Amino acid sequence: MIGGGGREHTLVWKVRQSPRVEKVYCAPGNGGISQMAECVSIAADDIERLLAFAGKERIDLTIVGPEGPLTLGIADRFRAAGLAAFGPGREAANIEGSKVFAKDLMARYGISSAGYATFSNSDEARCYIKKHGVPCVVKAEGLAAGKGVVVAHDQETALEAVRLILEERAFGAAGNRVVVEEYLEGEEVSVLAFTDGRTVVPMVPAQDHKRVFDNDQGPNTGGMGAYSPVPVYDQGTHQTVVERILLPTVQALAAEGILYTGVLYAGLMLTGDGPKVLEFNARFGDPETQVVLPRLKTDLVDIMEAVNDGHLDKISIEWNPEAAVCVVMAAGGYPGSYTKGDPIQGLEGDRPGVMAFHAGTKWNDGVLVTDGGRILGVTALGSTLAEAQRLAYAAVDGISFKGMHYRRDIGSRALVTGKR
Repeated sequence: MIGGGGREHTLVWKVRQSPRVEKVYCAPGNGGISQMAECVSIAADDIERLLAFAGKERIDLTIVGPEGPLTLGIADRFRAAGLAAFGPGREAANIEGSKVFAKDLMARYGISSAGYATFSNSDEARCYIKKHGVPCVVKAEGLAAGKGVVVAHDQETALEAVRLILEERAFGAAGNRVVVEEYLEGEEVSVLAFTDGRTVVPMVPAQDHKRVFDNDQGPNTGGMGAYSPVPVYDQGTHQTVVERILLPTVQALAAEGILYTGVLYAGLMLTGDGPKVLEFNARFGDPETQVVLPRLKTDLVDIMEAVNDGHLDKISIEWNPEAAVCVVMAAGGYPGSYTKGDPIQGLEGDRPGVMAFHAGTKWNDGVLVTDGGRILGVTALGSTLAEAQRLAYAAVDGISFKGMHYRRDIGSRALVTGKR
């Protein structure tokens, strides 16, 4: 397993359930992952050292968690060396690595998304915003850990976003270009799908909570929590997403000579005109993975091998009907500056139906301490969303560390509909 966040902890937890798995290594891992896998101190983007380690240990399957190594071509390098890797190659991962590539692909193949324009010159971007008005969305083209997106409801915010990205270089090379998008209204939903480049099998839907504070206030983060299922995502919408977004995207990439294998993540807005793509990611989402994989009944390793072998159409994938809610416990100040090294209390003992997936943790002389912005993702399963939410927050109430912060409304929007 490559990576060291909550997504990777969830993936390790899930593959460990397979009777076929004898041993799991994780590079670099975290405090929680170290309790169920052997952690190796190799950075997730150190492709040559990871390749050497996998070859030396004769690893049967490498799963790539984060987007960074995928966009650097790690899956290509492993496959070229005769090693099995789960994840798209460099060209395919560009669907996340370059928002311009993704938007241009969708425009060419008629895949529904927001209107947009692309700029490398800040003056041109400002003129476009002044001409077309607000609200709008300003995005850094490249990878920015979920923080390179500004939803601007006033002109000043939009222009400042352009300045930060293109002039201040707040996101480095990820901000070589900006995409200015039409603002879409509706409910957001994340739909992840397994694909072998031909067959596409969607997972159960989830809704992420990006803003740092309750009621979707404050700056965007990497994700403050998620829940699954999503009541507003009905069967008709599902069919539309599969037939007009997921499958056409995989087919569009194939038409461009790009075989996409692994997980395709579609961030969608359910608008009055139907579902539209907000973004594509080339891997499991975080924190969506923490509510999707606990609902998966089928052996994940079997699915991954079917993807790699091009036989996804031969496997039946089953899901648990229970609901899942994940509450992210973050360090005070996140997504801005925060402290590390604070002891974490309250994780001892088992809570039926509750999992604490570690993101930013490590062991320091036998004490579990904070080591990042997002610290834990506390996930609970329940017969209903309301029950899963109650169990998740009951568990969160028993955990503490200095300056901790979490949203208190994860899943509440779904409960307001009355569809529990």
